Amino acid sequence: MKIDLPEPAPGDDPFARPPFVGADVDEQTLEEVRQVLLQKRQFDLGMYKDACIRRRIAGRVRSRGFRQARAYLDLLAVDEEEVTALMSAMTIHVSQFFRNPSTFDVLREEILPEMFRRLRREGRRELRVWSVGCAGGEEPYSAALLMEQLLPPRMRYSILACDITPVVLEKAREGLFDGPRLAHVPDALRDRHFSLEEGRWRINERLRKKVEFATHNVLSDEPYPEADLILCRNVLIYFSRSDQARVLERFAAALPADGVLVLGRAETLSGSSREQFMVHNPAERIFFRRGCADR
Repeated sequence: MKIDLPEPAPGDDPFARPPFVGADVDEQTLEEVRQVLLQKRQFDLGMYKDACIRRRIAGRVRSRGFRQARAYLDLLAVDEEEVTALMSAMTIHVSQFFRNPSTFDVLREEILPEMFRRLRREGRRELRVWSVGCAGGEEPYSAALLMEQLLPPRMRYSILACDITPVVLEKAREGLFDGPRLAHVPDALRDRHFSLEEGRWRINERLRKKVEFATHNVLSDEPYPEADLILCRNVLIYFSRSDQARVLERFAAALPADGVLVLGRAETLSGSSREQFMVHNPAERIFFRRGCADR
């Protein structure tokens, strides 16, 4: 449905006004947007940082050509596609394969070989990986590519990749990526595991089947899966300090002793997680779960 722009006041040049920005999203607008997403998508913004939410709302207001929040709220009331677009904007993560290559270098050279040795000592044959906030799938597929390079004989792996937005997960399952997303993938690895389709690269079906994608909100009370390695990069930055601490505590409960947690470069431990994890590589934000007798 077409929503008309509000009529300018007499003598008012709308193009002389500055563009709509996050600071223009007042409390009433913020609350109305929260209610729309909660009622239409059961998506709760209550635990996200207000500043981040305001910026994302302002971006959608500008993208639809509005200069006032009221007109945009009217659009949300009647346009389901815009509700979906706004929800996606709230949770969007820009990523690529092997993002921050030095982090994956440490995983390849230090972390994963030792984890496989530990599993053998414990008589286990499966390494469990959980990718949190997986967005388009680049991170879990990168983990799968690593596993294919390093997996010892008679050992297997499973990768669970979660995000809050179902439409994003559907795209991730397709495994189809633009060339720049593969900038850090070596040519030999790309040629072995990808095929070129009309100018885009699709990861092969065998590896796509290695990754299970599922909708999951780490801020909810849904159970956390048990994992040996948790990748949660550039997700916690959107949460308040108290919610970061709660999520980290639950990560600790999902990991065994010596399990590994990888955070984003701008993220760190908080709350009781400082006692539950020890730092392995501070630059790459890689942490080991301390011994936990309760498991």
